[in-house]
Amino acid sequence: MSILRDSKERIITGIALLLVVLVVGLIDNFFVMWLFLGAVYLLAFREAVVLFGVEKDNLLPFAAGLWLIAAFYPYGDDLFVLAGVAYAGAVAYDKKLKWVDFLPFIYPTAGVLFILTMYEEYGMLSLLWLLGVVALTDIGAYFVGKSIGKTKFCETSPNKTLEGVIGGVALATFVGAYLGLFVVDFWIGLVISFMVALSSIFGDLFESSLKRSAGVKDSGDLLPGHGGVLDRIDGYLFGAIVMLVLLRGLV
Repeated sequence: MSILRDSKERIITGIALLLVVLVVGLIDNFFVMWLFLGAVYLLAFREAVVLFGVEKDNLLPFAAGLWLIAAFYPYGDDLFVLAGVAYAGAVAYDKKLKWVDFLPFIYPTAGVLFILTMYEEYGMLSLLWLLGVVALTDIGAYFVGKSIGKTKFCETSPNKTLEGVIGGVALATFVGAYLGLFVVDFWIGLVISFMVALSSIFGDLFESSLKRSAGVKDSGDLLPGHGGVLDRIDGYLFGAIVMLVLLRGLV
């Protein structure tokens, strides 16, 4: 019960976010999904610019332009590759350009584009599966870690415990296998759920490493109890890429 009391603000914010996602899911319309993910993407992009230490302050219009193209181009996950080719050419042409300025066009851009593409190819049920697996990984790791966690998982995220990670991945894998039955067979769902749960852990660690490098506790303060948008979606950015790749390869 003490865990619940200490996490009250986090839980309330989490429920509010879940309700928003469920409303978008019930509408199940590409344009609505594109608008919703676009808002999430641009907020996360702004936070990533700060975490990567990008000095330029005029990159947001380019991110918005890229997302606008994603509304019409059928292979959204390929857009960041095209953007990389374009920027490589620009760097070769203008030596004043820095590669660090392109990093926000990889993270979080790639992950959000993969989420949009997965919705287009596999429908809303695949996104609900992704949502369930990553959320269960986070919830399981948090509560198991708070309850019995003693062994530090790694230096990047000192509050994360090995017991919590194992508990979160185990919970998400087995429950996720059943959630995945709406999309794939049980055993494929088990494998994909395990890989997505594991990748979401490292998605969280990646963002933690960025925050450490930037010397900040959270990516932002927009979400009470959770920090910034990147703090809330970091696991999904890695998990979506893994899930889409595995769905294409195993189904």
